Amino acid sequence: MEKPAGDLCAAHGDGGLGVSRVGIMVGSGALQLGGGFAFAPHSGARQTPFGQASTMPQVARRGEVEVVMLARHGDDHRFAPHEINYRANVHLLAELDVDGVIAINTVGGIAPSASNGKLVLPDQLIDYSWGRAHSFAAESDLRHVDFSEPYDAPLRADLLRAAGRADIVLQDGGVYGCTQGPRFETAAEIVRLERDGCTLVGMTGMPEAGLAREIGLPYASVCLVVNPAAGKAQAIDLAEISEIAATGMTRVARLLDAFLQGLET
Repeated sequence: MEKPAGDLCAAHGDGGLGVSRVGIMVGSGALQLGGGFAFAPHSGARQTPFGQASTMPQVARRGEVEVVMLARHGDDHRFAPHEINYRANVHLLAELDVDGVIAINTVGGIAPSASNGKLVLPDQLIDYSWGRAHSFAAESDLRHVDFSEPYDAPLRADLLRAAGRADIVLQDGGVYGCTQGPRFETAAEIVRLERDGCTLVGMTGMPEAGLAREIGLPYASVCLVVNPAAGKAQAIDLAEISEIAATGMTRVARLLDAFLQGLET
């Protein structure tokens, strides 16, 4: 199931990913890249050995850098977090030979440092979801993968350098707690997550990250904090979440533009 070693970045050098094709998994916020990237639907099929992906990826190319963008919730945000076919989505990106995946996640902030509008690059996660198909492994192909560090260190380093070039504040480190959704958490549940060490809470970080590791794709998450977690402020305001997401996604796009420009040099 794992991609052949030759399809991955065998040597990161000074930490650079050294790729020409980047997968971007987008969630709730609309993301428009600048810098000459004009996206068009991929002409292939959505079908994988694990069912259909959420939607057809959008593909754009600038010079020798190609971007494959997949909306995990599908067209018009039709799939709730627990209904997403994570295996099909990750498998499709692997079939399209992306060399790494940058996941964009909108999250709630638990830690005081994770205030509204912050961009965070988590380095750990805790999975509280249940009932999701979380592995490619079958009885005939049982394997264990090391998941001690769930996010790819060289890819994270590249993103931090890109943030510096773009003059964007990207918080280095955090613990993403993945809950089941689609409802938001209770205040008591957030107290539990905080006690466990979570600094962020979202609904789509797993099993996506685990599947990427299992199939051999370097994977990192850029989290945009769009609301305080339950009990950390007044009742969650969905209109305010949408406004923060729209504003924050412009900075996410700038970050990704700087990252992609770094691959061209």
